[in-house]
Amino acid sequence: MPELKQLHAGHAPAVLAFELANRTYFAASVSDRGDEFFDQFADRYSALLAEQQAGICAFYALVSEDGSVLGRFNLYDCEDGTAVLGYRVAQIVAGRGVATAAVRELCRLATARHGLRTLRAATARANAASQKVLTKAGFVPVGPADPASLGGRPGTWYQRDLVLHP
Repeated sequence: MPELKQLHAGHAPAVLAFELANRTYFAASVSDRGDEFFDQFADRYSALLAEQQAGICAFYALVSEDGSVLGRFNLYDCEDGTAVLGYRVAQIVAGRGVATAAVRELCRLATARHGLRTLRAATARANAASQKVLTKAGFVPVGPADPASLGGRPGTWYQRDLVLHP
């Protein structure tokens, strides 16, 4: 059974392998990270860990029994009990409930480990799979998302009040 683990330096090679293996798959529904992301991966990864250490963000990897990464689940801009959720799962596990289960677990961790009360997530209108995951995990639509935050695609913000959903 895959386990949601807080990101650490040792995850870097598996995270990079996950991003590279799924790059084309991700680009079909979210903006491509671009070659620069991969060229500067080590520096960017270190910066993420520094943000996590500072308490600004919390990054998680869904790690399989063999140590490979099957997904990334992140809490951004943690402030005043609220954070933005972002996630992506590997194509090989898409459509199997893996993302929904991990988002539910991250909601639990957001409260228990990070003291958060509310999570928000934006998804493009064309990304039906992400909308389904968020809805199944207890999120509700709360308004339009700026296309600039979704790679130029129109979308919707979703929100979940964590104290109402144990």
